[in-house]
Amino acid sequence: MRNLIAFVLLWSTAATHGQLVTLSPQAEISIITCGRGPEEVYSAFGHSAIRVSDPVNRINYAYNYGVFDFSQPNFYLNYTRGLLLFKLGVYDYPDFVNAYVYYNRWVSEQILQLSPRQKQDVFDYLEWNALPENETYRYDYFYNNCANKVRDVFAEVLKDSIRFDGSFITTDYTIRQLTDLYLQDQPWGDLGIDICLGLPMDKKAVAYEYMFLPDYLASSFDHATNQINGITVPLVKLKKPVFVNIPRDPPRALVHPWWVMGGFLALTVGLCIIDWKRKKISTWFDLIFFGALGLVGTLLLTLWLATDHQAASKNFNLLWAMPTHLLVFGMIRQRPHPFLKKYFMGVAVVTTLLLVSWNVLPQQLNTLLVPVVASVACRAWMLGRLG
Repeated sequence: MRNLIAFVLLWSTAATHGQLVTLSPQAEISIITCGRGPEEVYSAFGHSAIRVSDPVNRINYAYNYGVFDFSQPNFYLNYTRGLLLFKLGVYDYPDFVNAYVYYNRWVSEQILQLSPRQKQDVFDYLEWNALPENETYRYDYFYNNCANKVRDVFAEVLKDSIRFDGSFITTDYTIRQLTDLYLQDQPWGDLGIDICLGLPMDKKAVAYEYMFLPDYLASSFDHATNQINGITVPLVKLKKPVFVNIPRDPPRALVHPWWVMGGFLALTVGLCIIDWKRKKISTWFDLIFFGALGLVGTLLLTLWLATDHQAASKNFNLLWAMPTHLLVFGMIRQRPHPFLKKYFMGVAVVTTLLLVSWNVLPQQLNTLLVPVVASVACRAWMLGRLG
């Protein structure tokens, strides 16, 4: 969904805004959909843009809502706080397409069936939106991204003339499940997203919300209608490929998370057996392990309570990555401590119940975390008995 930042640095702005232009009868407005990029998480969902073409006025622009600028004030702080600003960029359409051709990502075009008045209204809206004082918007992963913005342009301009028929969507996916579909070849990225984002991602998505994904945006336009002079017509007049990519096998992670997580569980169980036989805790391991879990939990709690990332709230991953581990961090080195045994026995009970109820929780936890949670339960039980 998010555009490659390299594109932004390479492309040159194509339009001078603020000039009123009357489109000719030959003008066309299209939805441009770009294929997924398998190399990075941010390119795994594809991309959407709007094309305005008018050979008479020598207009051939791509309106791209997926632009962000690292140089904006407090970029990293705003990103962390969920206040990241994206903006509408306007580019020469051939340059826009060539950037995706370079990365072997397919491009398709849906030419829309609009009246001359509707075309002019959409163009005027885009030109107004591209003015420096209007070009930025508050980005949201699922509800205000580059695909949502394309949909919203037409919903805002055409109003009741446009009708989206979502009956072609027969699945009842949650937002998390929709995201998972696009990250099957990127298990590490999928794992990171599932850890950081909480219960709001497990909301059942209605058909209108599916359009946060460019593929579903394009399909929704295929099934939409438009009112022109009182006559209902298909919104898409013509759909055609712009660039057909060369099929390639997606890159695979050098080390799959299952190997890492499974290996870590085997190490933890082996260490627990050794510690139980010698009746002595491996303090070094618990300091590293529970210290890391406490840091992860603190991050998750911060994302929930101290940022505007709505999708990061009510995160059930806090049941295994507990920020309270940092509070007892010093006690691990000062054993024996009566509170320590009670604390870790409580942790063992919570994480064991978490494993037992894994498939019935309201939040879908990533199955790659099962070995990690099992490791937490194992070490917590050991510290509860021998600590």
